[in-house]
Amino acid sequence: MLNSLFPKPSTPKDLPLRVPLPLPVGYNEQSLFEYLHGFHVVGSPATELRSYVDQDFRRFVYTLGLLPAQQGRVLEIGANPYFTSVLIRKFTGCEHFATNFFGEQYPPEGRQTVSNNERKESFEFRFVNHNIEHQNLPFDAEFDAVLFCEVIEHLLLDPLAALLRINRVLKPQGHLILTTPNVARLENVARIISGVNIYDPYSGHGPYGRHNREFNRHELVHLLRHAGFEIEAFFTSDVHPNDTATHFDLNSVIPLVRYREADLGQYLFCRARRVSAGERRKPKWLYRSYPPEELVDTPI
Repeated sequence: MLNSLFPKPSTPKDLPLRVPLPLPVGYNEQSLFEYLHGFHVVGSPATELRSYVDQDFRRFVYTLGLLPAQQGRVLEIGANPYFTSVLIRKFTGCEHFATNFFGEQYPPEGRQTVSNNERKESFEFRFVNHNIEHQNLPFDAEFDAVLFCEVIEHLLLDPLAALLRINRVLKPQGHLILTTPNVARLENVARIISGVNIYDPYSGHGPYGRHNREFNRHELVHLLRHAGFEIEAFFTSDVHPNDTATHFDLNSVIPLVRYREADLGQYLFCRARRVSAGERRKPKWLYRSYPPEELVDTPI
């Protein structure tokens, strides 16, 4: 059982912009952090992964709290390095499936073990090696929920196609849980005002290793509706230290954005319910240079 998740975020004067964590019963924030911090993917550098937990621990917990039920079949797209997966296995009775994309040269299926040596606890995760932008998922309409977390911002060409593929494998009224960095976060407002670039650096992991297109809350709501989903819960929250003040004086920035104070967190968190098969034509506000018959005007 998780605590209630969806209060309004704090206002900018009360940085950081955080909503309360939906902690599992019997855990406080510190004890849950220590539990998750002890896990690592066997064969991967433990120190690198622990740094990831240091930064994004709260994001994993918010994602767990978005699950609509404690039972059912759940598909997690881009599960590696499995911190959200561990929380699902530990604190729910959901049947968990996973995909990752490690490259075309990788075998079509694989498995990885995640271990906490101090607690003598480990989980094995089987996964399909799959590129959501170019391939239909190898499942039918069989999932109660699909997690699409920190993936959409990495896509190169066609986020609508990815969402429609997710739509196809959900049961009627099944849920999509989507998280992604918020391009309109308060930190980026301060960067733009002070002349600092907000784009993601080029990555040594190739084009999918960088953020190719971040979204704001307004865009994501419209894109999900276009893809056949109805929004059930949506909030923004900081998950790691907020560095807005290092770019610009907060007292100057805050009056400019007071009207959208609920939209300023570092990450977007959304749960949406599948209500239709979605529109296959691409919305003109997001796509260009396609044949006219492939595009459609939609309000935004």
